[in-house]
Amino acid sequence: MFAAVPSPIPARMKGLNRAEICDVNFQESVRGWDGRADARPAADEAILDGSALDARGFRELFESQLISRHLDLMARVLRVQNKVFYTIGSSGHEGNAMVARLTRHTDPAFLHYRSGGFMAERFRKLPGMDPVMDSALSFAASKDDPASGGRHKVWGSKPLWVLPQTSTIASHLPKALGTAIAIEHGRRIGHALPVPDDSIVVCSFGDASSNHATAQTAFNAAAWTAYQKLPAPVLFVCEDNGIGISVKTPDGWIARNFANRTDLDYFAADGLDLAAGYGEVQRAVEHCRRTRRPTFLHLRTTRIMGHAGTDFEIEWRSIEELCAVEATDPLLRSASIALESGLMSKDEVLALYEATRERCFAAAEDADSRPRLSTLEDVVAPLAPYTPDAVAAEAARADFDERRLQAFGGEAKLPENAGPKHLAIQINAALHDLFAKYPEVLLFGEDVAQKGGVYTVTKGLQKAFGARRVFNTLLDETTILGMAQGYANMGLLPLPEIQYLAYFHNACDQIRGEAATLQFFSNNQYRNPMVMRIASLGYQRGFGGHFHNDNSITALRDIPGLVIGCPSRGDDAATMLRTLVALAKVDGRVCALLEPIALYMAKDLHEPGDGGWLTTYPSPDEAMPLGEERVYDADARDLVIFTFGNGVPMSLRAARAIEAAHGWKVRVVDLRWLLPLNEAAIARHAGECARILVVDEGRRSAGVGEGIITAISEAGLGHKPLRRVVGADTFTPLAGAAFLVIPSDEDIVAAAAELAQG
Repeated sequence: MFAAVPSPIPARMKGLNRAEICDVNFQESVRGWDGRADARPAADEAILDGSALDARGFRELFESQLISRHLDLMARVLRVQNKVFYTIGSSGHEGNAMVARLTRHTDPAFLHYRSGGFMAERFRKLPGMDPVMDSALSFAASKDDPASGGRHKVWGSKPLWVLPQTSTIASHLPKALGTAIAIEHGRRIGHALPVPDDSIVVCSFGDASSNHATAQTAFNAAAWTAYQKLPAPVLFVCEDNGIGISVKTPDGWIARNFANRTDLDYFAADGLDLAAGYGEVQRAVEHCRRTRRPTFLHLRTTRIMGHAGTDFEIEWRSIEELCAVEATDPLLRSASIALESGLMSKDEVLALYEATRERCFAAAEDADSRPRLSTLEDVVAPLAPYTPDAVAAEAARADFDERRLQAFGGEAKLPENAGPKHLAIQINAALHDLFAKYPEVLLFGEDVAQKGGVYTVTKGLQKAFGARRVFNTLLDETTILGMAQGYANMGLLPLPEIQYLAYFHNACDQIRGEAATLQFFSNNQYRNPMVMRIASLGYQRGFGGHFHNDNSITALRDIPGLVIGCPSRGDDAATMLRTLVALAKVDGRVCALLEPIALYMAKDLHEPGDGGWLTTYPSPDEAMPLGEERVYDADARDLVIFTFGNGVPMSLRAARAIEAAHGWKVRVVDLRWLLPLNEAAIARHAGECARILVVDEGRRSAGVGEGIITAISEAGLGHKPLRRVVGADTFTPLAGAAFLVIPSDEDIVAAAAELAQG
C-alpha cells in the first residue's frame, strides 16, 4: 500500500497548480511502489480478501475512475486555450462509479456535478457508447454534445436515463423524490411506465448542499412519505468531501445529522476505497430496491485539485493541509489495490493511465473542431417548442363521450346543459372533462381532495376519479412542484395546485431553475410537462393581507419558456385549460394558470343581479389558441384598454362611464395570455385606436403593463396618447386598506379624463 502521505513536493513544483501535482504524484507513487503482489486473481475472484468486489469489476471501475480523472486534467489544460469551458471536476469523487455499477441504466439519475466516475461507469451499461467523446463534446460546448447540444456542461444521457441539469445546491432533490414516488404511483394506477416497475431513483449531492433548505425539504418529504408506508425508492447519495468551496463541513456532521433519522434509512460507505466500499454501496442499493424506502447513502469522498480551475487553494489552505488531502486521492488507493492484488503490474497501471490521458485529449481536440452554437435561433430552439396545429387538434379532441357521461353522472348533468355559471364552477367542470379525457392526469396540492380546495374549485374530483388521481400533499410548495416534475418524468400529466400566488414564491426555483430548464439543457430530449394552477391576484373583500391578495406575477413572467394564462371568466378558463394541457402533452411545456380569486364566484358585472359575468360552458371540442385575445366592442376607435384578470370587468364598467362622460367608443382587450404576450395583437389594437389605456392590477415595477407599453413603443406607436393604471409598489395590506394600493374602476375613469385633457 502507498504511504499515508506522499513524498514531499519538490521545490520546483510548489508554484504549480494542484492538478499537475496530483498528476505527477500518481505516476511517482506507482513507479515507487515496492510492495509484494499476490497471485493475479481470476476475473470472478474477490479483488482482496473480504471484498464483495471481484477482479473484473474492479478493473472496470478503475478504468472509469481514470477516465473521470483525465477528463478533469484535460479540462484544466485546455481551458486556458479556450478549447474547454468548464473546470469543476470530479477528482476525489471517483468512487461514485460504484453507485453506477450497482444500479441499472434504467434507474433515473439526478446527479451532482462531480459525477464523472458515475457517468464513465454507467456508459458501460449499453453497447456502443463512448463516455470520453460524449463528455469531451459537453466540455467543449459543441453542438454535437448529445446531452445538451452545447448549451451547458451537464452530465446527461437520454439512453442512460441521466436527466441533464445544472443543479449545484440540491434543487434537484425534490424532483428526484417525486420521480421515485411516481414510479410506484404510476404502477398502482396501471400507468405504463417508461422504466421497469422495480426501478429506483439515484440522486447525488454534496455534504455542503445537504444543509440547503431545498435538500431538507426533500428529506422531510421522503420521511413523511415513508412514515405513511407509501413507497418512495430514492437513493440519496451524499458525497461527503468535507468542504463546500472553501467552507468546511464540521467533522462528523453528516453522520450525526442523518444516521438516526427515522424513515430515512442510512448506510455509509468508503468512496475512497473500491474494495472496502463496494459491499456497503451494494447493500444500500439492494435495500432501496427491495424495500422501496427512501435510503441515504453517506459516501466518503475527498476533493482534490480545488473546487474548479479558478480555485487556487494554495492561497487559502496551507501546503501541509493540501498534501494531506491529496494523500487521500482514491486513485492512489485503486492503484495500490491493482498492484497488491497482482491484477496489474506497475507498467500496466502506468500504461493504462497514459492511454486514458491520450484518449481524453484526442477526444477534446476532436470536440474542439466541431461546430458550436452560433445563432440565437440555435440557442433557444429547445426552450419553448410549439406545434400549433398539433396543439389545436389535441385541445379540441373530444373522443371521450362515455367517460364524460360517467364523470358528470349522465346527459342531463353535463355542464354545457347547466346554463350560465361563474368562474369556479366552470373551472371545476373543465377539470372533470380533462380527467375524463386523460387517464394520466393527476391533481394534487394542499386541501384539494375531500375539501375540494379552499374555494371548492376541485370539489367532487376525488369522488369522481378516486384518491389515486386526486390527493392532498404535505404543506410544502417545493415538494408539490418537485412531485409534479417527477410524475411528468414518468409520463404522467400533473396538474399541481399552489393554494395562493404568494406561496409560489416559496418554491419558485422548482419552476425557474428546474422544470423550465429541462427541455433547454437536454436539447428537448427530456420534458416535464405540467399545468400549475394558482389561485391568484387581489380584490378579495373581507379577507386578505399580502399572502392571500398577492398581485406580483413578475417572478413567473421572468421564466423563459413558461406559458402563463389568466382567464377572467368561466368559458375562457375552460378553453384555456384545454389548450394548456394540450401544450403540456404535445410539446412538453411547463404552464401556469393564474385563477383570479376575486372572480371565482363573481356573477354580476354592472348591477347587482344582472348576471353579466356568468357564462355558459363551452363544448368540449372548443379550445382557445395560445395568445388569442378576447375583444369587447371591436369596432370602437376612440380608446383601447389593454388589461387582464380582475381588470377586465373593471374596465368594462369603466368603459360605460367613459362613454357617458366623453362620448368615446371604448374597446376593451382582455389579453388572457400573459406569457408570451401577443405583441402583434397589442400593436394592431393600439394602431386602430386614437388613445391607449393600460390597466395592470400588478405592481408598477416590472409588471405586465411594462411589457404592453414596450410592445406599443416598439411597434412605432409611442406617439399616441397613453396612460397606465397600475398597482402601487407595495405589499398588500389587510382589510379596506388593500383597495388603496390596487387599481379601481374610478382610477380607470380618471385616467381616461387625463387623456381627454390632452
